[in-house]
Amino acid sequence: HICRRMAAKVAASGGAVHAFSDNSALSAALGRAVATAAASAADKFTVALSGGSLPKLLAAGLVGPDAGPEAAGIDWSKWHIFFVDERHVGLDHADSNYRACKELFFDKVPIQSKNIYTIDSTVGVGDAAAKYEVDLKKVFGADTSPASPPVFDLVLLGMGPDGHTASLFPGHPLLGESSKLVAPITDSPKPPPERITLTLPVINSCKVAMFVCTGESKAENLAKILSGLEALPAALVKPTAGSLAWYVDNAAVADWSKM
Repeated sequence: HICRRMAAKVAASGGAVHAFSDNSALSAALGRAVATAAASAADKFTVALSGGSLPKLLAAGLVGPDAGPEAAGIDWSKWHIFFVDERHVGLDHADSNYRACKELFFDKVPIQSKNIYTIDSTVGVGDAAAKYEVDLKKVFGADTSPASPPVFDLVLLGMGPDGHTASLFPGHPLLGESSKLVAPITDSPKPPPERITLTLPVINSCKVAMFVCTGESKAENLAKILSGLEALPAALVKPTAGSLAWYVDNAAVADWSKM
């Protein structure tokens, strides 16, 4: 018998690990946690979203069948949404993280479109990254810089089977990037090759970071990360003055649970 939810454990790498036997329970807990973070924000609630399976799981816990009473009280007018990373494609392209989030989440809540900050795919990827930095400064202040990074209220992250997060891949030079808030990448090992991504100093400046990770394909590398055994990109997410939590299913932590 597998419990629907295991008690949270603290990983050796830092961060509370919340494991669930099914996506419904995971989404419900994620929705509660996000709603709590939103309620604690003052005049605006700044969020950085990822793509992959995250938008579907998040939407289920905030506006779908797994949403609880906490979600019903969300003041959506306070939300300002950026993307942790984005593919250098049109907003209606099948690879667009914005499109996935719009169809699964944005279209179901009254977030003002002007508060959703998207990539400009009509310019080169380097210029697109620079323009996204300008958007960050509009929200977080003109003095926002690599020396004074934006402090997101919440950063929601996924992890690939290879341990990558955002568009920060194992062994890639961008893991050491500290002179930019938003970096272009032209050689992503996962298609499409051109993307923009928040850099690690920005991600690690957040108040709350939450990973959402499901499936047995993640188990091997997630065990290494949670055990502090390997410095894969996802393991480098360690908020300097914030909190870190993992929302995972039992399949994703199967190898870690045996260690």
